[in-house]
Amino acid sequence: MAQKTYAGIAVDVNEEGYFTDPSKWTKEMAAEIAKEEGVNFTETHIKVLDFIRDRFIKGEMLTIRSVGKSGIVDIKGFYELFPGAPMKKAARIAGIPKPASCV
Repeated sequence: MAQKTYAGIAVDVNEEGYFTDPSKWTKEMAAEIAKEEGVNFTETHIKVLDFIRDRFIKGEMLTIRSVGKSGIVDIKGFYELFPGAPMKKAARIAGIPKPASCV
């Protein structure tokens, strides 16, 4: 298991860079991870990440469709916020494990 330092705090990450302990995550860390992912971090990103983290904590399935129905962004907007692989990028930036729906 590897360690990364974000916002001055060392956290354990798996081989793909996902947090192994989501409780260590902060919004300051998210901004740094977003920069690594090439994402221009905004308030809308934070709202989407909060939604994703809330769903994860509740044990609910995370899918692109569920984010699109969140009322925060539609599916097209989600792809624009997190280009390429939106759920994988959003999960990594949100400090949660890669969702099962991602390959």
